[in-house]
Amino acid sequence: MTSADDDRIAVIGLGCRVPGAADTTALWRDLRAGTDSVRRFSRAEALTAGVPAEVVDDPSFVPAFGHLDGLTDFDAALFGYRDDEAALLDPQHRLFLEVAWWALEDAGYGRVDATTQVGVFGGCGVNRYLRHHLLGNPAVGPAGGFSDDWDDILAGASSDYLPTRVAYAFGLSGPAVAIQTACSSSLVAVCQAAQSLLDFRCDMAVAGGASVVSTQQAGYRHRPGGTLAADGVCRPYDADATGQVFGNGAGAVVLKRLGDAVDDGDHIYAVLPGWAVNNDGADRADFTVPGVVGQSAVVAEALTAADWRPDDVGYVEGHGSGTAVGDAIEIEALTRVFRAGTARRGFCVLGSLKSNVGNLDAAAGVAGLIKAVLAVHHGVIPGTLHFTRPHRGVDLAGGPFVVTTDPLPWTGTRRAGVSSFGLGGTNAHVLVEQAPTPPATADGTDWALLPLSAATGEALRELAGRVAEHLAGGPGDAAPCLTDVAFTLAAGRRRLAHRDAVVARDVTQAAEALRAVADGRAPSLPAGAPRELADRAAAWRAGGDLPAGAGRRVPLPGYPFQRRRHWIDRVSTAQLTGGRR
Repeated sequence: MTSADDDRIAVIGLGCRVPGAADTTALWRDLRAGTDSVRRFSRAEALTAGVPAEVVDDPSFVPAFGHLDGLTDFDAALFGYRDDEAALLDPQHRLFLEVAWWALEDAGYGRVDATTQVGVFGGCGVNRYLRHHLLGNPAVGPAGGFSDDWDDILAGASSDYLPTRVAYAFGLSGPAVAIQTACSSSLVAVCQAAQSLLDFRCDMAVAGGASVVSTQQAGYRHRPGGTLAADGVCRPYDADATGQVFGNGAGAVVLKRLGDAVDDGDHIYAVLPGWAVNNDGADRADFTVPGVVGQSAVVAEALTAADWRPDDVGYVEGHGSGTAVGDAIEIEALTRVFRAGTARRGFCVLGSLKSNVGNLDAAAGVAGLIKAVLAVHHGVIPGTLHFTRPHRGVDLAGGPFVVTTDPLPWTGTRRAGVSSFGLGGTNAHVLVEQAPTPPATADGTDWALLPLSAATGEALRELAGRVAEHLAGGPGDAAPCLTDVAFTLAAGRRRLAHRDAVVARDVTQAAEALRAVADGRAPSLPAGAPRELADRAAAWRAGGDLPAGAGRRVPLPGYPFQRRRHWIDRVSTAQLTGGRR
Protein backbone atom coordinates (compact mmCIF):
# COMPACT_ATOMS: atom_id res chain seq x y z
CA MET A 1 0.00 0.00 0.00
CA THR A 2 1.12 3.56 -0.67
CA SER A 3 -0.01 6.89 0.71
CA ALA A 4 0.45 10.56 -0.13
CA ASP A 5 3.31 10.87 2.37
CA ASP A 6 5.12 7.71 1.20
CA ASP A 7 8.77 8.66 0.64
CA ARG A 8 9.79 5.48 -1.13
CA ILE A 9 11.16 5.45 -4.66
CA ALA A 10 10.30 2.83 -7.28
CA VAL A 11 12.88 1.29 -9.62
CA ILE A 12 10.97 0.92 -12.89
CA GLY A 13 13.71 0.49 -15.49
CA LEU A 14 17.15 -1.13 -15.77
CA GLY A 15 19.91 -1.00 -18.36
CA CYS A 16 23.51 -2.18 -18.34
CA ARG A 17 26.53 -3.33 -20.34
CA VAL A 18 29.17 -5.04 -18.24
CA PRO A 19 31.92 -7.60 -18.88
CA GLY A 20 30.38 -10.81 -20.19
CA ALA A 21 26.83 -9.43 -20.23
CA ALA A 22 25.32 -7.29 -22.99
CA ASP A 23 22.22 -6.43 -20.94
CA THR A 24 20.51 -7.03 -17.59
CA THR A 25 19.00 -10.35 -18.70
CA ALA A 26 22.46 -11.69 -19.50
CA LEU A 27 23.85 -10.27 -16.25
CA TRP A 28 21.24 -12.07 -14.17
CA ARG A 29 21.89 -15.30 -16.07
CA ASP A 30 25.62 -15.01 -15.35
CA LEU A 31 25.03 -14.21 -11.68
CA ARG A 32 22.79 -17.25 -11.26
CA ALA A 33 25.38 -19.42 -13.00
CA GLY A 34 28.31 -18.03 -11.01
CA THR A 35 30.17 -16.89 -14.13
CA ASP A 36 33.55 -15.20 -13.79
CA SER A 37 33.53 -12.65 -16.62
CA VAL A 38 37.00 -11.25 -15.98
CA ARG A 39 38.95 -12.25 -19.07
CA ARG A 40 42.45 -13.78 -18.89
CA PHE A 41 44.67 -13.19 -21.92
CA SER A 42 47.36 -15.23 -23.60
CA ARG A 43 50.57 -13.52 -24.63
CA ALA A 44 49.41 -13.38 -28.23
CA GLU A 45 46.05 -11.88 -27.26
CA ALA A 46 47.70 -9.19 -25.13
CA LEU A 47 50.03 -8.27 -27.98
CA THR A 48 47.09 -8.12 -30.40
CA ALA A 49 45.32 -5.78 -27.97
CA GLY A 50 48.24 -3.38 -28.29
CA VAL A 51 50.24 -4.10 -25.15
CA PRO A 52 53.96 -3.65 -25.95
CA ALA A 53 56.02 -6.83 -25.88
CA GLU A 54 58.33 -5.47 -23.17
CA VAL A 55 55.28 -4.95 -20.93
CA VAL A 56 53.71 -8.35 -21.71
CA ASP A 57 56.99 -10.10 -20.90
CA ASP A 58 57.55 -8.15 -17.68
CA PRO A 59 56.97 -10.46 -14.66
CA SER A 60 54.81 -7.73 -13.05
CA PHE A 61 52.30 -7.77 -15.92
CA VAL A 62 49.00 -9.47 -15.05
CA PRO A 63 47.01 -10.35 -18.22
CA ALA A 64 43.51 -10.02 -16.75
CA PHE A 65 40.77 -7.43 -17.18
CA GLY A 66 37.00 -7.04 -17.13
CA HIS A 67 36.84 -6.79 -20.93
CA LEU A 68 33.81 -5.12 -22.51
CA ASP A 69 33.05 -6.45 -25.98
CA GLY A 70 32.41 -3.88 -28.71
CA LEU A 71 34.04 -0.96 -26.91
CA THR A 72 35.15 0.59 -30.20
CA ASP A 73 31.65 0.42 -31.73
CA PHE A 74 28.66 2.77 -31.60
CA ASP A 75 25.31 3.31 -33.36
CA ALA A 76 26.21 6.89 -34.25
CA ALA A 77 23.37 7.59 -36.68
CA LEU A 78 20.70 6.52 -34.20
CA PHE A 79 21.91 9.11 -31.69
CA GLY A 80 22.37 11.83 -34.33
CA TYR A 81 26.17 11.86 -34.62
CA ARG A 82 28.23 12.01 -37.78
CA ASP A 83 30.92 9.35 -38.06
CA ASP A 84 33.73 11.84 -37.39
CA GLU A 85 31.92 13.25 -34.35
CA ALA A 86 31.34 9.78 -32.93
CA ALA A 87 35.01 8.89 -33.29
CA LEU A 88 35.97 11.84 -31.06
CA LEU A 89 33.34 11.11 -28.42
CA ASP A 90 34.41 9.68 -25.06
CA PRO A 91 33.37 5.99 -25.16
CA GLN A 92 32.01 6.45 -21.63
CA HIS A 93 29.46 8.92 -23.03
CA ARG A 94 28.55 6.48 -25.77
CA LEU A 95 27.99 3.68 -23.26
CA PHE A 96 25.84 5.87 -21.03
CA LEU A 97 23.69 6.94 -23.97
CA GLU A 98 23.02 3.27 -24.71
CA VAL A 99 22.19 2.13 -21.18
CA ALA A 100 19.99 5.20 -20.61
CA TRP A 101 18.07 4.35 -23.82
CA TRP A 102 17.62 0.75 -22.68
CA ALA A 103 16.62 1.71 -19.13
CA LEU A 104 13.96 4.14 -20.37
CA GLU A 105 12.65 1.54 -22.82
CA ASP A 106 12.65 -1.08 -20.07
CA ALA A 107 10.54 1.27 -17.97
CA GLY A 108 8.13 1.75 -20.86
CA TYR A 109 9.11 5.40 -21.31
CA GLY A 110 11.35 5.28 -24.36
CA ARG A 111 9.13 8.05 -25.70
CA VAL A 112 8.76 10.64 -22.94
CA ASP A 113 5.92 13.14 -22.92
CA ALA A 114 7.22 16.71 -23.26
CA THR A 115 5.37 17.76 -20.11
CA THR A 116 7.11 15.13 -17.96
CA GLN A 117 10.17 16.46 -16.13
CA VAL A 118 12.84 13.76 -16.36
CA GLY A 119 16.15 14.29 -14.58
CA VAL A 120 19.50 12.72 -15.46
CA PHE A 121 22.15 12.09 -12.81
CA GLY A 122 25.36 10.33 -13.74
CA GLY A 123 29.11 10.10 -13.45
CA CYS A 124 32.02 8.66 -15.38
CA GLY A 125 35.74 8.14 -14.95
CA VAL A 126 38.79 9.85 -16.37
CA ASN A 127 38.67 10.14 -20.16
CA ARG A 128 41.45 7.75 -21.05
CA TYR A 129 40.41 7.77 -24.70
CA LEU A 130 41.29 11.47 -24.89
CA ARG A 131 44.55 10.94 -23.06
CA HIS A 132 45.81 7.90 -24.95
CA HIS A 133 44.13 8.17 -28.38
CA LEU A 134 43.44 11.81 -29.22
CA LEU A 135 46.04 14.03 -27.59
CA GLY A 136 49.11 14.36 -29.79
CA ASN A 137 47.68 12.03 -32.42
CA PRO A 138 48.31 13.20 -35.99
CA ALA A 139 45.17 11.32 -37.03
CA VAL A 140 43.18 14.02 -35.23
CA GLY A 141 42.96 17.05 -37.47
CA PRO A 142 42.06 17.87 -41.08
CA ALA A 143 44.78 15.61 -42.49
CA GLY A 144 43.33 12.70 -40.58
CA GLY A 145 39.77 13.54 -41.55
CA PHE A 146 38.74 14.84 -38.13
CA SER A 147 38.15 18.28 -36.66
CA ASP A 148 41.10 19.96 -34.97
CA ASP A 149 38.81 22.38 -33.12
CA TRP A 150 39.56 21.52 -29.51
CA ASP A 151 36.30 23.10 -28.36
CA ASP A 152 34.53 20.40 -30.38
CA ILE A 153 36.83 17.68 -29.10
CA LEU A 154 36.56 18.70 -25.46
CA ALA A 155 32.78 18.91 -25.71
CA GLY A 156 32.86 15.16 -26.25
CA ALA A 157 35.54 14.62 -23.66
CA SER A 158 34.48 16.14 -20.35
CA SER A 159 32.62 14.26 -17.63
CA ASP A 160 30.50 17.41 -17.18
CA TYR A 161 28.59 16.55 -20.34
CA LEU A 162 27.70 12.95 -19.53
CA PRO A 163 24.16 13.65 -18.18
CA THR A 164 23.47 16.64 -20.41
CA ARG A 165 24.30 14.58 -23.51
CA VAL A 166 21.57 12.12 -22.48
CA ALA A 167 19.14 14.96 -21.73
CA TYR A 168 19.75 16.38 -25.21
CA ALA A 169 19.46 13.03 -26.98
CA PHE A 170 16.09 12.24 -25.39
CA GLY A 171 14.71 15.76 -24.98
CA LEU A 172 14.65 15.54 -21.17
CA SER A 173 14.10 18.86 -19.43
CA GLY A 174 14.58 17.94 -15.76
CA PRO A 175 17.83 18.56 -13.86
CA ALA A 176 20.89 17.06 -15.57
CA VAL A 177 23.70 16.79 -13.02
CA ALA A 178 27.18 15.29 -13.27
CA ILE A 179 28.35 13.41 -10.16
CA GLN A 180 32.08 12.86 -9.58
CA THR A 181 33.00 10.91 -6.44
CA ALA A 182 35.33 8.26 -7.93
CA CYS A 183 34.07 4.66 -7.49
CA SER A 184 30.93 5.78 -5.65
CA SER A 185 29.85 8.20 -8.41
CA SER A 186 26.99 6.17 -9.87
CA LEU A 187 25.46 5.20 -6.52
CA VAL A 188 25.72 8.80 -5.31
CA ALA A 189 23.95 9.70 -8.57
CA VAL A 190 21.12 7.33 -7.59
CA CYS A 191 20.87 9.01 -4.18
CA GLN A 192 20.78 12.47 -5.75
CA ALA A 193 18.13 11.36 -8.23
CA ALA A 194 15.98 9.85 -5.48
CA GLN A 195 16.21 13.02 -3.43
CA SER A 196 15.34 15.15 -6.44
CA LEU A 197 12.20 13.05 -6.90
CA LEU A 198 11.26 13.45 -3.24
CA ASP A 199 11.72 17.20 -3.55
CA PHE A 200 9.47 17.20 -6.65
CA ARG A 201 12.27 18.65 -8.77
CA CYS A 202 11.44 16.04 -11.41
CA ASP A 203 8.78 13.42 -12.15
CA MET A 204 11.14 10.66 -13.20
CA ALA A 205 14.92 10.25 -13.19
CA VAL A 206 17.65 8.32 -15.00
CA ALA A 207 20.66 7.63 -12.76
CA GLY A 208 23.88 5.70 -13.15
CA GLY A 209 27.32 5.89 -14.64
CA ALA A 210 29.88 4.61 -17.11
CA SER A 211 33.55 3.80 -16.92
CA VAL A 212 36.32 2.93 -19.33
CA VAL A 213 39.30 2.26 -17.11
CA SER A 214 41.40 0.99 -20.01
CA THR A 215 41.04 1.18 -23.79
CA GLN A 216 43.45 -1.76 -24.24
CA GLN A 217 41.44 -3.95 -21.85
CA ALA A 218 44.16 -6.59 -21.63
CA GLY A 219 45.87 -6.35 -18.24
CA TYR A 220 47.88 -4.23 -15.83
CA ARG A 221 51.14 -4.06 -13.93
CA HIS A 222 51.05 -5.37 -10.38
CA ARG A 223 53.01 -3.46 -7.78
CA PRO A 224 53.64 -4.97 -4.32
CA GLY A 225 51.70 -3.05 -1.72
CA GLY A 226 49.28 -1.66 -4.33
CA THR A 227 45.55 -2.26 -4.67
CA LEU A 228 45.62 -4.51 -7.77
CA ALA A 229 45.42 -8.29 -7.49
CA ALA A 230 48.67 -10.17 -7.92
CA ASP A 231 47.06 -12.98 -9.92
CA GLY A 232 44.19 -11.25 -11.73
CA VAL A 233 41.51 -12.73 -9.45
CA CYS A 234 39.23 -10.59 -7.28
CA ARG A 235 38.42 -12.36 -3.98
CA PRO A 236 36.12 -10.14 -1.92
CA TYR A 237 36.24 -10.77 1.84
CA ASP A 238 38.56 -13.76 1.39
CA ALA A 239 41.69 -14.57 3.40
CA ASP A 240 43.74 -14.93 0.22
CA ALA A 241 42.60 -11.67 -1.41
CA THR A 242 45.47 -9.68 -2.91
CA GLY A 243 43.58 -6.81 -4.52
CA GLN A 244 41.13 -5.75 -7.15
CA VAL A 245 40.79 -6.22 -10.90
CA PHE A 246 39.25 -3.43 -12.95
CA GLY A 247 36.74 -3.64 -15.76
CA ASN A 248 34.81 -1.45 -18.19
CA GLY A 249 31.05 -1.03 -18.16
CA ALA A 250 27.97 1.11 -17.67
CA GLY A 251 24.60 0.96 -15.97
CA ALA A 252 21.48 3.06 -15.45
CA VAL A 253 18.23 2.81 -13.54
CA VAL A 254 14.97 4.71 -14.01
CA LEU A 255 13.37 5.94 -10.80
CA LYS A 256 9.96 7.33 -9.95
CA ARG A 257 8.02 8.20 -6.81
CA LEU A 258 6.38 4.95 -5.72
CA GLY A 259 2.86 6.36 -5.50
CA ASP A 260 3.11 7.74 -9.03
CA ALA A 261 4.50 4.47 -10.36
CA VAL A 262 1.62 2.52 -8.83
CA ASP A 263 -0.96 5.00 -10.13
CA ASP A 264 0.54 4.94 -13.63
CA GLY A 265 0.58 1.15 -13.87
CA ASP A 266 4.37 0.93 -14.16
CA HIS A 267 6.30 -2.30 -13.82
CA ILE A 268 8.20 -2.01 -10.53
CA TYR A 269 11.32 -4.11 -10.00
CA ALA A 270 11.97 -3.01 -6.44
CA VAL A 271 11.61 -0.07 -4.05
CA LEU A 272 14.23 2.21 -2.48
CA PRO A 273 13.02 3.18 1.01
CA GLY A 274 16.21 4.89 2.21
CA TRP A 275 19.63 6.14 1.16
CA ALA A 276 22.50 8.23 2.48
CA VAL A 277 25.71 9.91 1.33
CA ASN A 278 28.59 11.17 3.48
CA ASN A 279 32.38 11.51 3.58
CA ASP A 280 34.97 9.99 5.90
CA GLY A 281 36.48 13.42 6.53
CA ALA A 282 39.87 13.26 8.24
CA ASP A 283 39.01 10.35 10.54
CA ARG A 284 41.13 7.81 8.66
CA ALA A 285 44.76 6.81 8.28
CA ASP A 286 45.33 8.49 4.92
CA PHE A 287 43.48 10.24 2.08
CA THR A 288 43.34 6.99 0.11
CA VAL A 289 42.37 4.82 3.11
CA PRO A 290 38.66 4.36 3.90
CA GLY A 291 37.28 5.20 7.33
CA VAL A 292 35.33 2.91 9.65
CA VAL A 293 33.39 5.75 11.28
CA GLY A 294 32.25 7.27 7.98
CA GLN A 295 31.16 3.95 6.51
CA SER A 296 29.28 3.02 9.68
CA ALA A 297 27.55 6.39 9.71
CA VAL A 298 26.32 6.22 6.12
CA VAL A 299 24.78 2.75 6.63
CA ALA A 300 23.19 3.81 9.92
CA GLU A 301 21.72 6.94 8.33
CA ALA A 302 20.15 4.97 5.50
CA LEU A 303 18.61 2.46 7.94
CA THR A 304 17.22 5.31 10.05
CA ALA A 305 15.74 7.01 6.98
CA ALA A 306 13.83 3.82 6.15
CA ASP A 307 13.02 3.02 9.80
CA TRP A 308 14.63 -0.41 9.39
CA ARG A 309 16.33 -2.50 12.03
CA PRO A 310 19.63 -4.12 11.06
CA ASP A 311 18.15 -7.60 11.29
CA ASP A 312 15.55 -6.60 8.68
CA VAL A 313 18.34 -6.83 6.09
CA GLY A 314 18.97 -10.22 4.50
CA TYR A 315 21.60 -9.22 1.96
CA VAL A 316 24.26 -6.54 1.60
CA GLU A 317 25.83 -5.93 -1.79
CA GLY A 318 29.11 -4.59 -0.47
CA HIS A 319 31.84 -2.50 -2.00
CA GLY A 320 33.99 -5.65 -1.72
CA SER A 321 36.94 -4.71 -3.90
CA GLY A 322 39.17 -7.56 -2.66
CA THR A 323 41.80 -5.38 -1.00
CA ALA A 324 42.86 -6.62 2.43
CA VAL A 325 42.60 -3.24 4.16
CA GLY A 326 39.44 -2.09 2.39
CA ASP A 327 37.50 -5.31 2.99
CA ALA A 328 38.49 -5.42 6.66
CA ILE A 329 37.36 -1.83 7.23
CA GLU A 330 34.09 -2.44 5.39
CA ILE A 331 33.23 -5.55 7.43
CA GLU A 332 34.12 -3.80 10.68
CA ALA A 333 31.97 -0.79 9.77
CA LEU A 334 28.97 -2.94 8.83
CA THR A 335 29.36 -5.05 11.97
CA ARG A 336 29.35 -1.95 14.20
CA VAL A 337 26.05 -0.79 12.72
CA PHE A 338 24.37 -4.20 12.83
CA ARG A 339 25.64 -5.02 16.33
CA ALA A 340 23.99 -1.84 17.62
CA GLY A 341 20.63 -3.41 16.79
CA THR A 342 21.03 -7.18 17.07
CA ALA A 343 23.25 -9.91 18.51
CA ARG A 344 22.22 -12.45 15.88
CA ARG A 345 24.95 -14.20 13.91
CA GLY A 346 25.23 -15.21 10.28
CA PHE A 347 21.78 -14.02 9.22
CA CYS A 348 22.82 -11.55 6.51
CA VAL A 349 24.58 -12.57 3.29
CA LEU A 350 27.45 -10.31 2.23
CA GLY A 351 28.50 -10.31 -1.42
CA SER A 352 30.18 -8.35 -4.18
CA LEU A 353 29.61 -8.15 -7.94
CA LYS A 354 33.30 -7.29 -8.36
CA SER A 355 34.11 -11.00 -8.06
CA ASN A 356 32.20 -11.52 -11.33
CA VAL A 357 33.04 -8.51 -13.49
CA GLY A 358 35.80 -6.58 -11.72
CA ASN A 359 35.70 -3.08 -10.27
CA LEU A 360 33.79 -0.91 -12.75
CA ASP A 361 35.05 2.29 -11.12
CA ALA A 362 32.48 5.07 -11.61
CA ALA A 363 29.88 2.51 -12.76
CA ALA A 364 30.50 0.06 -9.90
CA GLY A 365 27.80 1.40 -7.58
CA VAL A 366 24.91 1.30 -10.03
CA ALA A 367 26.01 -2.15 -11.25
CA GLY A 368 25.87 -3.40 -7.65
CA LEU A 369 22.45 -1.79 -7.23
CA ILE A 370 21.16 -3.51 -10.38
CA LYS A 371 22.40 -6.83 -8.99
CA ALA A 372 20.59 -6.22 -5.67
CA VAL A 373 17.40 -5.09 -7.43
CA LEU A 374 17.38 -8.26 -9.55
CA ALA A 375 18.04 -10.40 -6.46
CA VAL A 376 15.12 -8.82 -4.61
CA HIS A 377 12.91 -9.07 -7.69
CA HIS A 378 13.65 -12.73 -8.43
CA GLY A 379 13.99 -13.93 -4.83
CA VAL A 380 17.50 -15.34 -5.24
CA ILE A 381 20.75 -14.16 -3.61
CA PRO A 382 23.65 -14.80 -6.03
CA GLY A 383 26.89 -16.23 -4.72
CA THR A 384 30.21 -14.40 -4.50
CA LEU A 385 33.01 -16.02 -6.50
CA HIS A 386 36.48 -17.07 -5.33
CA PHE A 387 35.60 -17.19 -1.62
CA THR A 388 37.19 -20.05 0.34
CA ARG A 389 38.17 -18.71 3.77
CA PRO A 390 37.03 -15.61 5.70
CA HIS A 391 39.24 -12.52 5.82
CA ARG A 392 41.92 -12.92 8.48
CA GLY A 393 41.53 -9.40 9.81
CA VAL A 394 37.94 -9.79 11.05
CA ASP A 395 35.83 -12.29 12.97
CA LEU A 396 33.38 -12.90 10.16
CA ALA A 397 32.04 -16.11 11.72
CA GLY A 398 31.18 -14.34 14.97
CA GLY A 399 29.34 -11.46 13.32
CA PRO A 400 26.07 -10.89 11.50
CA PHE A 401 27.44 -11.74 8.05
CA VAL A 402 28.09 -14.80 5.96
CA VAL A 403 29.61 -15.07 2.47
CA THR A 404 28.28 -17.77 0.16
CA THR A 405 29.59 -18.95 -3.18
CA ASP A 406 26.31 -20.55 -4.25
CA PRO A 407 23.00 -18.83 -5.07
CA LEU A 408 20.47 -19.03 -2.25
CA PRO A 409 16.68 -18.92 -2.42
CA TRP A 410 15.49 -15.80 -0.61
CA THR A 411 12.75 -16.77 1.81
CA GLY A 412 10.75 -14.27 3.83
CA THR A 413 10.85 -10.51 3.41
CA ARG A 414 13.40 -9.41 0.84
CA ARG A 415 15.38 -6.41 2.03
CA ALA A 416 18.91 -5.49 1.00
CA GLY A 417 21.53 -2.79 1.31
CA VAL A 418 24.02 -1.63 -1.33
CA SER A 419 27.30 0.10 -0.50
CA SER A 420 29.72 2.01 -2.70
CA PHE A 421 32.78 3.87 -1.43
CA GLY A 422 34.86 6.29 -3.45
CA LEU A 423 38.58 6.97 -3.22
CA GLY A 424 38.69 10.23 -1.28
CA GLY A 425 36.06 9.12 1.20
CA THR A 426 32.63 9.77 -0.32
CA ASN A 427 30.37 6.89 0.80
CA ALA A 428 26.90 5.93 -0.41
CA HIS A 429 24.44 3.34 0.88
CA VAL A 430 21.05 2.53 -0.66
CA LEU A 431 18.35 0.23 0.72
CA VAL A 432 16.29 -2.01 -1.55
CA GLU A 433 13.09 -3.95 -0.84
CA GLN A 434 10.43 -5.94 -2.63
CA ALA A 435 7.95 -4.08 -4.80
CA PRO A 436 4.26 -4.04 -3.91
CA THR A 437 2.28 -6.91 -5.39
CA PRO A 438 0.92 -5.71 -8.75
CA PRO A 439 -2.78 -6.05 -9.55
CA ALA A 440 -3.83 -9.15 -11.41
CA THR A 441 -3.36 -8.98 -15.18
CA ALA A 442 -6.27 -9.63 -17.50
CA ASP A 443 -6.18 -12.70 -19.72
CA GLY A 444 -5.65 -10.49 -22.77
CA THR A 445 -7.90 -12.40 -25.16
CA ASP A 446 -8.81 -9.30 -27.21
CA TRP A 447 -7.22 -8.59 -30.56
CA ALA A 448 -4.06 -6.50 -30.29
CA LEU A 449 -1.88 -4.49 -32.64
CA LEU A 450 1.87 -4.68 -31.92
CA PRO A 451 3.76 -1.82 -33.60
CA LEU A 452 7.52 -1.95 -34.17
CA SER A 453 9.90 0.73 -35.42
CA ALA A 454 13.65 1.06 -35.86
CA ALA A 455 16.17 3.32 -37.54
CA THR A 456 17.17 0.67 -40.11
CA GLY A 457 15.57 -2.31 -41.74
CA GLU A 458 18.13 -4.65 -40.19
CA ALA A 459 17.40 -3.30 -36.71
CA LEU A 460 13.67 -3.70 -37.32
CA ARG A 461 14.04 -7.36 -38.24
CA GLU A 462 16.30 -8.00 -35.26
CA LEU A 463 13.86 -6.26 -32.91
CA ALA A 464 10.98 -8.37 -34.24
CA GLY A 465 12.99 -11.51 -33.55
CA ARG A 466 13.80 -10.41 -30.01
CA VAL A 467 10.16 -9.62 -29.20
CA ALA A 468 9.06 -12.94 -30.72
CA GLU A 469 11.55 -14.81 -28.56
CA HIS A 470 10.38 -12.90 -25.49
CA LEU A 471 6.73 -13.76 -26.17
CA ALA A 472 7.55 -17.40 -26.73
CA GLY A 473 9.30 -17.48 -23.35
CA GLY A 474 10.93 -20.50 -21.81
CA PRO A 475 9.82 -23.51 -19.78
CA GLY A 476 7.79 -22.37 -16.80
CA ASP A 477 7.58 -18.73 -17.93
CA ALA A 478 4.19 -17.11 -17.57
CA ALA A 479 2.80 -15.84 -20.87
CA PRO A 480 2.81 -12.04 -21.01
CA CYS A 481 -0.46 -10.20 -21.44
CA LEU A 482 -0.70 -9.30 -25.12
CA THR A 483 -2.70 -6.15 -24.35
CA ASP A 484 0.12 -4.92 -22.11
CA VAL A 485 2.75 -5.75 -24.72
CA ALA A 486 0.81 -3.82 -27.38
CA PHE A 487 0.35 -0.85 -25.02
CA THR A 488 4.04 -0.75 -24.11
CA LEU A 489 5.16 -0.86 -27.74
CA ALA A 490 2.70 1.90 -28.69
CA ALA A 491 3.19 4.18 -25.68
CA GLY A 492 6.76 3.42 -24.63
CA ARG A 493 8.85 3.24 -27.80
CA ARG A 494 10.19 5.89 -30.16
CA ARG A 495 8.72 6.46 -33.61
CA LEU A 496 11.51 5.64 -36.06
CA ALA A 497 11.63 5.47 -39.86
CA HIS A 498 11.47 1.70 -40.52
CA ARG A 499 8.18 0.18 -39.34
CA ASP A 500 6.04 -2.88 -39.28
CA ALA A 501 3.16 -4.17 -37.18
CA VAL A 502 1.43 -7.44 -36.44
CA VAL A 503 -2.15 -8.17 -35.44
CA ALA A 504 -2.81 -11.11 -33.15
CA ARG A 505 -5.22 -12.48 -30.57
CA ASP A 506 -2.75 -14.45 -28.43
CA VAL A 507 0.98 -14.52 -27.77
CA THR A 508 1.56 -17.65 -29.88
CA GLN A 509 -0.04 -16.02 -32.89
CA ALA A 510 1.89 -12.80 -32.23
CA ALA A 511 5.23 -14.62 -31.94
CA GLU A 512 4.65 -16.41 -35.26
CA ALA A 513 3.82 -13.13 -37.02
CA LEU A 514 6.87 -11.43 -35.51
CA ARG A 515 9.09 -14.25 -36.72
CA ALA A 516 7.82 -13.54 -40.23
CA VAL A 517 8.91 -9.91 -39.85
CA ALA A 518 12.28 -11.07 -38.52
CA ASP A 519 12.69 -13.24 -41.64
CA GLY A 520 11.87 -10.31 -43.93
CA ARG A 521 8.40 -11.57 -44.81
CA ALA A 522 5.16 -9.62 -44.62
CA PRO A 523 3.07 -10.80 -41.66
CA SER A 524 -0.29 -12.21 -42.67
CA LEU A 525 -3.52 -10.90 -41.20
CA PRO A 526 -5.15 -13.65 -39.11
CA ALA A 527 -8.64 -14.79 -39.98
CA GLY A 528 -11.25 -12.86 -38.04
CA ALA A 529 -8.98 -9.91 -37.28
CA PRO A 530 -10.89 -6.62 -37.07
CA ARG A 531 -10.59 -4.50 -40.22
CA GLU A 532 -9.96 -1.46 -38.03
CA LEU A 533 -6.71 -2.96 -36.71
CA ALA A 534 -5.59 -3.89 -40.21
CA ASP A 535 -6.14 -0.28 -41.30
CA ARG A 536 -4.22 1.02 -38.28
CA ALA A 537 -1.33 -1.31 -39.02
CA ALA A 538 -1.20 -0.06 -42.62
CA ALA A 539 -1.28 3.56 -41.44
CA TRP A 540 1.54 2.85 -38.97
CA ARG A 541 3.71 1.29 -41.66
CA ALA A 542 3.11 4.39 -43.81
CA GLY A 543 4.44 6.68 -41.06
CA GLY A 544 1.27 7.48 -39.14
CA ASP A 545 0.80 7.40 -35.39
CA LEU A 546 -1.19 5.05 -33.17
CA PRO A 547 -3.40 5.58 -30.16
CA ALA A 548 -1.78 3.80 -27.23
CA GLY A 549 -5.03 2.39 -25.93
CA ALA A 550 -5.16 0.87 -22.45
CA GLY A 551 -2.73 -1.38 -20.65
CA ARG A 552 0.21 -1.58 -18.27
CA ARG A 553 3.86 -1.00 -19.06
CA VAL A 554 5.85 -4.24 -19.09
CA PRO A 555 9.56 -4.98 -19.71
CA LEU A 556 10.32 -5.91 -23.30
CA PRO A 557 13.61 -6.55 -25.16
CA GLY A 558 15.68 -3.42 -25.74
CA TYR A 559 16.54 -1.79 -29.02
CA PRO A 560 19.13 -3.71 -31.10
CA PHE A 561 21.82 -1.08 -31.64
CA GLN A 562 23.52 -1.36 -35.03
CA ARG A 563 27.02 -0.58 -33.87
CA ARG A 564 29.93 0.16 -36.21
CA ARG A 565 33.53 0.97 -35.42
CA HIS A 566 34.03 4.63 -34.53
CA TRP A 567 37.52 4.72 -33.06
CA ILE A 568 40.86 6.44 -33.49
CA ASP A 569 43.75 4.10 -32.78
CA ARG A 570 46.37 5.18 -30.30
CA VAL A 571 49.74 6.29 -31.59
CA SER A 572 52.98 5.10 -30.05
CA THR A 573 55.80 7.42 -29.00
CA ALA A 574 57.91 6.07 -31.87
CA GLN A 575 55.19 6.97 -34.37
CA LEU A 576 54.87 10.48 -32.96
CA THR A 577 58.63 11.09 -33.14
CA GLY A 578 59.24 9.35 -36.44
CA GLY A 579 61.13 6.54 -34.74
CA ARG A 580 63.25 8.82 -32.56
CA ARG A 581 63.30 8.17 -28.80
